[in-house]
Amino acid sequence: MTPTAGGGSPGAEGAGFREAARPGSGEVTATVIVDAPAERVFAAFTAWERQSEWIPFTRVRIVEGDGGEGSLIEAVTALGPAALRDEMRVVRVDAPYEVGVVHCGKLLRGPGVLRCTPLAEGRTQVVWHEWFHLPGGTAGRVAWPVVWPGSKFSLTQALRKFGRLVEQGRLP
Repeated sequence: MTPTAGGGSPGAEGAGFREAARPGSGEVTATVIVDAPAERVFAAFTAWERQSEWIPFTRVRIVEGDGGEGSLIEAVTALGPAALRDEMRVVRVDAPYEVGVVHCGKLLRGPGVLRCTPLAEGRTQVVWHEWFHLPGGTAGRVAWPVVWPGSKFSLTQALRKFGRLVEQGRLP
């Protein structure tokens, strides 16, 4: 299930938001098994401002709301003078199983979802899936197969670090 605009989420910005909520053609998924219960894993992931501890070069803050459904989250990834600003609206919270967002900034657009599936022995499978609209028209679609491996690697590494921090009790 992909997150959609509407659904009663406050702050849905109209037609532009609905367009951003449609899955784009740039798709990336990362998965990790965390040796912790789903409730703890979910709480750690939705501690938005703590994402800066496991997503490299990134600062995350809540711009509007309390971090729950309808909230606007901003993540700024900076490497030297280059910075990428990612704005996302939280469109669905089904604790402790799923949180859905819509990336609604100028460059990064499209839905994303994090799912926590409880497993035996108090472990949790975490799946983070993003469907980005590729900027640059045809050039963006042609470049995606080159960019995708780096995106998948980065997302997977961040999620692995997240899992280690949760297992060590350093998150949430």
